[in-house]
Amino acid sequence: MSLFTDESAYQPLAARMRPRCVEEIVGQEHLLDKGKPLREAIDSSTLHSMLLWGPPGVGKTTLARMIAAVCDVHFEAISAVLSGVKDIRQAISIARQYREEDGRQTLLFVDEAHRFNKSQQDAFLPHVEDGTVIFVGATTENPSFELNNALLSRTRVYKLQSISEPKLEDVLTRALESDAILKSLSLEVEPEALRILARAADGDARRALNLLEVACDLTSGVLTEAIIGEVLGTEIRRFDKSGDVFYEQISALHKAVRGSSPDAALYWFARMMDGGCDPLYIARRAVRMASEDIGNADPRALQIALNAWDVVQRLGSPEGELALAQSLVFMATAAKSNALYTAFSKATDTVKQTPSFDVPLHIRNASTTLMQEFGYGKDYQYAHDFDDAFVAGESYLPEALHDSEFYHPVSRGLEIRIAEKLDYLRKMNAESDFQRYKKDS
Repeated sequence: MSLFTDESAYQPLAARMRPRCVEEIVGQEHLLDKGKPLREAIDSSTLHSMLLWGPPGVGKTTLARMIAAVCDVHFEAISAVLSGVKDIRQAISIARQYREEDGRQTLLFVDEAHRFNKSQQDAFLPHVEDGTVIFVGATTENPSFELNNALLSRTRVYKLQSISEPKLEDVLTRALESDAILKSLSLEVEPEALRILARAADGDARRALNLLEVACDLTSGVLTEAIIGEVLGTEIRRFDKSGDVFYEQISALHKAVRGSSPDAALYWFARMMDGGCDPLYIARRAVRMASEDIGNADPRALQIALNAWDVVQRLGSPEGELALAQSLVFMATAAKSNALYTAFSKATDTVKQTPSFDVPLHIRNASTTLMQEFGYGKDYQYAHDFDDAFVAGESYLPEALHDSEFYHPVSRGLEIRIAEKLDYLRKMNAESDFQRYKKDS
């Protein structure tokens, strides 16, 4: 079985170098070494439905085609980007025909499977269930979030990894040595040229080969670093602004700030900027970090984060990025407290889990005579009329919740002083002769 539909037509270098057996696949040893479950399934031709999950250019399509060829099953492919339910039905019809005519199985490869909606994904279920097709989906997105549970329960997920720079160099070297078209050019290659290409490809073998092919078209005998520089131009690293890599990196940045590592915070910030992330998104997240992980331990963090956001809006990129870096470093080195975040979460949970208590009469605003007649504002005590502007024994919560305490400052930063103040006020409440809600004797 040919891996390509028309071998007489011109194919890009990446297609010409597509592996044709397990041993030629680069970088997925955790799945394809001897003794690994997927390798055992391929070697024994006992195939099962699966999802191949990983970033672009790591071999998902190649692996699916290779499995079909090695196991001698019919290969049928559709793309979720271009196909609908009609195309799914046609592919199933072809699979039935192969099974009825010669008993041959069909591997149905679904590229970008996460782009199918729930009803389209459901269309595969009965045919996977009855063995009409061996479903092999490819996705760059986390299947847990993008594919429905019914389909996930009928497949096994295999996570493919980005290809390391040394292995990408090997791929490029092999292309220069074995591809007939490139060999005919008799190129000399400067030592650093392939290393630069491998680094620029950022784990993507297809991208590495495409860049090499363009570079070879531009050279007249020697593949130099200068030519590679021309090819790369303003190339940016692989960075999906709405996919897994995006959320993994913003998570890493947030955790670096929370973990008081300014160096890691700067690294992940630089990575996201290098990948083309909108700095305004980072600015919004920085404001969240200031409240969630620092809070009242150092209230300056929130203002500094807001200032950085303002600078980014006023100056744009790249000038505004330095202000963002300043805010991230300040927050990474600031005293940390999640007491505010925890308190707000507890208060929110209490609201959701208890009845909608009325506002106590004594703290309602009596803005009309009728309201006064109904007791609105009765016995309200104006805090500024008391020492320390504090009414000992007063409560501003509904009676059923008057003992509730949500906010507990930590022993770091300014919250040390806040905790001391709260302890003093709570002690005054406990010792006061006046108690808004007297306990039953």
